[in-house]
Amino acid sequence: MVNRVAVITGASRGIGRATALAFAQAGYDVVAAARSMEGAGDILSELRAANPTASAVNLDLASADSIKEAIGRVVKEKGRVDVLVNNGGITRDGLAVRMKHADWDAVLRTNLDGSFLCIQQVLSGMMRNRWGRIVNITSVVGQAGSPGQVNYAASKAGLIGMTKSLAQEVASRNITVNAVAPGYISTDMTKDLPEELKQAIMGKIPLARMGTPEDIAAAVKFLASDEASYITGQVLGVNGGMYM
Repeated sequence: MVNRVAVITGASRGIGRATALAFAQAGYDVVAAARSMEGAGDILSELRAANPTASAVNLDLASADSIKEAIGRVVKEKGRVDVLVNNGGITRDGLAVRMKHADWDAVLRTNLDGSFLCIQQVLSGMMRNRWGRIVNITSVVGQAGSPGQVNYAASKAGLIGMTKSLAQEVASRNITVNAVAPGYISTDMTKDLPEELKQAIMGKIPLARMGTPEDIAAAVKFLASDEASYITGQVLGVNGGMYM
């Protein structure tokens, strides 16, 4: 494998962190993108231990200007972006009847709009190079729904539709576009769930455990590899069997 450049958003913790590390260990030139440089800096030493070319960039998915500036800097410094992993996202949970418009807008703007804008920034280069991998991190919630998360579910379902449409647009340029849909994963986003809710969730998972960030990282790494060159427009569920 040539030293491919991989940009991973939301790379400072959880799934993004595990994915960035997995890519660095596999020889990718990883760019860890995070909303705060402090968060990105926390992982940088680990990444550089695996691959000294690794770097970090400040990228706010809620800001089109931030996205354009960050990815523009990556292209200038690295020459290209071969792999984009759209992992960054937020939640603003609440029942639909009482959901504030600001909470709806923030989640859609960050999770869906932000991912699309990142794609736009890397796509022309991938098309010119006639090679690329885009992996969007969606969610089991985007497939099955979840009460109290209409905004988050809508954003993640939107990523699935975007994945399938884009895959058809760019396949002729040897660019694949896929999605990974995690189930319930042990991250900062799930650690504070009430114990009774955790037990209820476990009862719906045939493998009877929560997933790990490394479970998701392995799936993302596969979809970015040459071995997955004939896979596009797919949603790979990594959920322990809770949604089939």
